[in-house]
Amino acid sequence: MTNHKRKQYTQEFKHEAVRLVTEGGYKVSEAARNLDINANMLSRWIKTAEEGADLVFPGKGRMKPEQEEIRRLREENKRLRQEKEILKKATAFFVREGN
Repeated sequence: MTNHKRKQYTQEFKHEAVRLVTEGGYKVSEAARNLDINANMLSRWIKTAEEGADLVFPGKGRMKPEQEEIRRLREENKRLRQEKEILKKATAFFVREGN
């Protein structure tokens, strides 16, 4: 069994590939063949670019600002739930001690 390492493409390469189709008049299949990439992948890049996000191809390890905010809010929500549980347990403890 061989280890098949996925190719990684730079942000600039993706932008140029999309530009060939959107501005250069190439068909997706033609541009993909010339660039030696899969046509489905190029179609996904074009769709992503058309969605108009600020960071269309953020690259490895970087999230879009909206994704980063969602991640941060989820962490905060988790922490607040834990704090709430601790306070509920402490309240129950003190109510028992008072009786």
